[in-house]
Amino acid sequence: MIAPVDGTPTVESHALNQKQFVTFWVNEQLMGIPVGIVQEVLNPQTIASVPLAPREIAGLLNLRGQIVTAINLRRRLGLPDYSQSEGSMNVVLRYRGESFSLLVDSVGDVLDIAEMPIEAPPRTISSTWKAYTEGVVRLEKNLLLLLNVTAILAIGGPLKSEHSPMEPRP
Repeated sequence: MIAPVDGTPTVESHALNQKQFVTFWVNEQLMGIPVGIVQEVLNPQTIASVPLAPREIAGLLNLRGQIVTAINLRRRLGLPDYSQSEGSMNVVLRYRGESFSLLVDSVGDVLDIAEMPIEAPPRTISSTWKAYTEGVVRLEKNLLLLLNVTAILAIGGPLKSEHSPMEPRP
């Protein structure tokens, strides 16, 4: 169960089925996605822009012959964009048969959160952040936001299937 800050259990979390998360930083906030969907992590890449694409789509990158949609996570979360001097790392993930790259500030570690309680996102965060956050884990020095990958990737409409990456496959 996810428990709010006051400790009262509230909703079931699909994140509880996952034990390990790849972590990364965006605008000084630590975030994570399930390690099972991460294909690889890349240094800054050349990204070809796509005319008339939604603002959150940074463009396309060619990953060894595979075309990958690059999503600017700062834009998706309503944060200030990267400055020209800042590079962005690419967290490449495979999700519902497609490859995506999340542009992030820097990549952290793989964390095992099996023994850590997952709390509901605080009521005080913006509705945008609530939609993209599946849970929060308190770490020694930071809070880890567990991202709702389905919501992050659903730019312009729902994805192929409604199965969450946080749920075990039947």
